[in-house]
Amino acid sequence: MSVVTRFAPSPTGHLHLGHAYAALFAEKCARQANGRFLLRMEDIDSSRVRDEYYTAIREDLQWLGVRWDDELPTQLTRLDRYKEAIESLRSLSVLYPCFCTRKQIANELANLPSAPHGPDGAIYPGTCRNLTTSERAKKLNTASEDEVSWRLDMKRASDLAGELHWQDAERDDQIARPEQFGDIILVRKDIATSYHLSVTIDDADQGITLVTRGDDLFASTHIHRLLQALLKLPVPTWHHHRLVTDDHGQRLAKRDKARSLRELRDQGITPQEIRAQLGF
Repeated sequence: MSVVTRFAPSPTGHLHLGHAYAALFAEKCARQANGRFLLRMEDIDSSRVRDEYYTAIREDLQWLGVRWDDELPTQLTRLDRYKEAIESLRSLSVLYPCFCTRKQIANELANLPSAPHGPDGAIYPGTCRNLTTSERAKKLNTASEDEVSWRLDMKRASDLAGELHWQDAERDDQIARPEQFGDIILVRKDIATSYHLSVTIDDADQGITLVTRGDDLFASTHIHRLLQALLKLPVPTWHHHRLVTDDHGQRLAKRDKARSLRELRDQGITPQEIRAQLGF
C-alpha cells in the first residue's frame, strides 16, 4: 500500500515552529516511502478562520521549502459529507441530543462528590443521556438548532464496536479505550460537526494511510478508532511525533502567541536555519 500523509493546519493564525515540524515530518515520511504528501485546511472553527490565513499558510510552507503533491478540499466544503455520517450514527442509536450549557455542566460536576476525569478533563455527567423519551422530544421541539449539540453514547457505541486495536509507528499495537473520554460531543451547536468526526472522515475519504501528528493528540486516536469502526471506514497507521516546546517546556500554541514563522523570517532567520533547528 502506498504511503499517503497529510499536513492539516487550521487557518486561524500564522504558522509557528510546531506547525513547521509537523509539516516537515509528514512530508519526510511520505518522501522516504516514495509516497504522497497532501495539504488540507481544517477550517470548521469558522468563528476564528480568516481568509488571509489560507494564503499565509501556503506562503509560509513554500518559504520553508515544503512541497505538497495536492491540496485537499477544505472542511467547510464537506459539511454534507459529515451530515451523511451523522445520519449513519443516528441509525445505530449511538447519538443523543444534549441541551446543557457549559455553566450547567460545571454546576452539576461541582455538586458531585468526585467527578470522573479523562484525557480532556472532567467527563460529561450524562445529564441528557438520562432524559426520558418524552422529555427529550419536548426539549427538541422547543430548542433552536444552535441550542442543541449531539453526543456519542460512549458505552453503547463501545459495546457495539467491541474490542478495537490500532497501530502506532512509535508504540506498536494499541488497544482502543475511548470510554475514558465519556460521552463526547460529535455535533457542535455552532456547526454540524466536530474535530473528531471531521478529521476521521476526511482521512478515510482522502486516502490517508499514515496519520502523522503531535503527541498531544495521541489520546484522541482512541476516539477516532471507534468512529472508524462504527462508520466502517478504513484504518490507517498513526505516528505521533514529539512536540516543539518553548524555553519553559510548554507546547507552542497560537493562543500563547508563539512566535510565527513570519516573525522569524522578518528577523532574518533563513528556512535552512529553521529546518536545521528542527532536525531536518
